Amino acid sequence: MRRIDVSMPLFGGMPAFPGDPEFRSDPVSRVDRGDPYSLSRLVLGSHAGTHVDPPRHFLPGGPGADRVDLEALNGPCRVVAVPPGTSLVGPEVVRAVPSGTARILLRTSNSKRWAERLEYFPDYVALSREAAEVVVDRGTRLVGIDALSIESDPTRRFPIHRALLGAGVLILEGLLLSEAPPGSYRLACLPLRLREGDGGPARAVLTAP
Repeated sequence: MRRIDVSMPLFGGMPAFPGDPEFRSDPVSRVDRGDPYSLSRLVLGSHAGTHVDPPRHFLPGGPGADRVDLEALNGPCRVVAVPPGTSLVGPEVVRAVPSGTARILLRTSNSKRWAERLEYFPDYVALSREAAEVVVDRGTRLVGIDALSIESDPTRRFPIHRALLGAGVLILEGLLLSEAPPGSYRLACLPLRLREGDGGPARAVLTAP
């Protein structure tokens, strides 16, 4: 079996969604300066890098990162190639996914840009509202994308997040999929167990047949 790590590394200066806290790793002790062990203080947002959006992110009283359905985050998945030049993932992309697919990961031109340089860009490819409706109608349990947000909404009302999470569809954002060709895989993804967390930074790995 071949394992492909599709999660974003955490480092100072890494990409962050506008308004989110920047990641920092501050040394507390270091063996190379005579301390008995190395230890760092981490400062990060709950949506740093690759992360899971739990219902609590937008729905008051919804389950947090510590209570998401781990079955939805782990199991067979499909990496779907979105045609180059696409700015919004349309419903036709989701309809082309085999029926019964529980987990869909969208591999857009974002991944190629991440592979060239890990820095934030505002013109990322996002999911359209029509495609989100198809995701919900088909009973998909998880949808992931290679952007720090699954939607681009200048109104900041975030209807796509609300529609997906309100229907029980978990969202996985910040994926790096340039090394994962389209096809079938097994996804392993575990968010940090943050009590009542509104987001969960995660390590996501694909296993190829």
